[in-house]
Amino acid sequence: MRSLPTQEEHPPNGTPATSTHCGFCAMQCAMQLHADGTVKPLPHPINKGRLCVLGLTSGELLGHTHRLRTPLVRKKGQLEPASWEEALEVAVEGFRRIAARHGNTANAVYGGGSLSNEKAYLLGKFARLVLKTPHVDYNGRYCMSAAAAAQNLAFGLDRGLNRPLADLPRYDLILLAGSNAAETLPMLMPYFHQAKEGGTRFIVVDPRHTITANLATLHLALRPGTDLAVANTLLHVLAKDHRLNYGFIAEHTRGLEKALAAVEGCTPVWAAEISGLTPYEIQQAAQLLASARKALILTGRGADQNARGVDTTLAYINLALALGADFGTLTGQANGQGAREMGLKADQLPGYRSLEDPSDRLAVARVWGIEPEQLPGKGYSAFEILQAIARGEIQGMLVMGANPIPSSPHSDWVRDALARMEHLVVIDPFLSETARHARVVLPGALWVEEDGTTTNLEGRVVLRRAVHRPPIGARGDLEILRDLAVGLGAGQYFRYTNPREVYDELRLATRGAKADYYGITWERLEAGEEVFWPCPSENRPGTPRPFAQGFPQADGRAHFIPTPFRPSAEEPDGRYPLYLTTGRVLYHYLTGNHTRRLKRLIKKYPEPLLEVHPETAQRLGLAEGGLAVVRSRRARACYRVRYNPKIRPDTLFVPFHWEGERAINRLINPALDPSCGMPEFKVAAVDLAPFTQPETVATAADQEVSCTTL
Repeated sequence: MRSLPTQEEHPPNGTPATSTHCGFCAMQCAMQLHADGTVKPLPHPINKGRLCVLGLTSGELLGHTHRLRTPLVRKKGQLEPASWEEALEVAVEGFRRIAARHGNTANAVYGGGSLSNEKAYLLGKFARLVLKTPHVDYNGRYCMSAAAAAQNLAFGLDRGLNRPLADLPRYDLILLAGSNAAETLPMLMPYFHQAKEGGTRFIVVDPRHTITANLATLHLALRPGTDLAVANTLLHVLAKDHRLNYGFIAEHTRGLEKALAAVEGCTPVWAAEISGLTPYEIQQAAQLLASARKALILTGRGADQNARGVDTTLAYINLALALGADFGTLTGQANGQGAREMGLKADQLPGYRSLEDPSDRLAVARVWGIEPEQLPGKGYSAFEILQAIARGEIQGMLVMGANPIPSSPHSDWVRDALARMEHLVVIDPFLSETARHARVVLPGALWVEEDGTTTNLEGRVVLRRAVHRPPIGARGDLEILRDLAVGLGAGQYFRYTNPREVYDELRLATRGAKADYYGITWERLEAGEEVFWPCPSENRPGTPRPFAQGFPQADGRAHFIPTPFRPSAEEPDGRYPLYLTTGRVLYHYLTGNHTRRLKRLIKKYPEPLLEVHPETAQRLGLAEGGLAVVRSRRARACYRVRYNPKIRPDTLFVPFHWEGERAINRLINPALDPSCGMPEFKVAAVDLAPFTQPETVATAADQEVSCTTL
């Protein structure tokens, strides 16, 4: 293991810069990071010497005054500083006591999609071998689960992009559904601009005319949650007009007839009534798709973060297959792709191995030195874990790399459930909202305080180098997991001294699986290679285009899957007449646990703003910059108004990067997609009114939301 100093051990003039990768979005841009926090972009195939504002400011987290530097243990209702020995003892004893009283399934693990591959791998192993619980999932359930499930059904493989970013300018048409890449994946935009300069046309599907929509030849400003109707109708129109690629369909697919039967009757007039588009706009989109020589359909979370997310993604896949076009889905979190490949998911083992396949169970069991019968089966997904906590079925939980209270729908209810549970242990560099409700808080590491690998949105594995060790008083996440395992009597499964040893084991655990990392050695990564999985042997170059020779289904074909239309779980009505949708802004990331601590970012975007069309605002008596109350069936929240003439008049938008009273997910419907457990984040029915009371407004949970501190 490389010998790394702590922050406090650096000489006054710092140390030489470290070449590493950004800790934020799934691009995983290359950067040079100094111990004093100075960041410079590096020339690299991913970002080509560019960085967005998040990457450029990320170094300010090093040595931040908000860093946790001592463990915390709850005593008499308050979190109090404690020694590492005491905190680990309390954490271990709590999990042991719960298992003895209620069984192993009364404990759970909740991870994050920004963790390195090594941490994700060990967290899944910790749940299954140390706690012996099936209930392990991660916040990627709220991100990529619908897209992942759809791609597995249609293609037999879940890889967000099945081609390198360098391929993007080769298309003459790109349909981008539900992604504001300009603010969520900023360094993807140069590829899009290059494509547009070369003649590529864009169709952008989004309720708002975002910065990304400026690319569009055609912008389809549909109602939130209606992508399924529009995608089905485009397939119906193109089939009726005989504009499908019948040669590609015959050679490479199966199941078209059933897919077409499911969209029979999906006319432009029908879709217009549901989506708020005009029949002419839908016909325009169909004509653009039909005239494309080489098309690509890309989906983002705007399309699939709803209770029909799997079917919506499948509908876009059906459209792509019918045209002989390519398809991809854009990953959001830093290691959203890799974390699920490492088994940090309720229904998967490392390498995308199945918990229900005896041969997959045997392969992992051999690497872990156990019998297959010792592996638990499928567990609860992320929100199902929270539901089990609320009903008292799960009493203990370890959270690492996630902040489930503000990131979950109906988050007041989630906060109350976690506050009542017997034993919540959180590993985090900062005191997040979730950590504030814990029994034990263990100060962990930032992304550049431990070496590790991540897998970006292309399926490219990169080596993230550490600048230094965690500050004195904090510890590395891998060390913390090892200490917990030792305390719980399972130290024999965690005899690692550095991340490289963990990586070598995960290579073995994925060997021969769909997501095969075996041939991607640490030495290759150290030498500057960044290999695309699957890579079954050390002398193979990796697989940047996994579908080039066919699809990894038993018959070698991509499958059309019927996607009959279903409406949103909650539609506007007389009491709640408007749509609410949520998303990201350029200056923040996830729940803002990191970005809201960076002065340059919070100066740019200091509070969540309610975007509303000026006509709607004026009709309701809302002044720009004034305060308004948004109400759903679950909660109320107060926000400052921002006029946006480029959003639908029937739609409101609020970013989700805030905690507490200003967390917009308090209002969100917890309806789940039955196929994958994705909540209905992108559409809720709400009403809107001016804020008129001088102090506070009551929430649906009888709590108070202050509008005077905004």
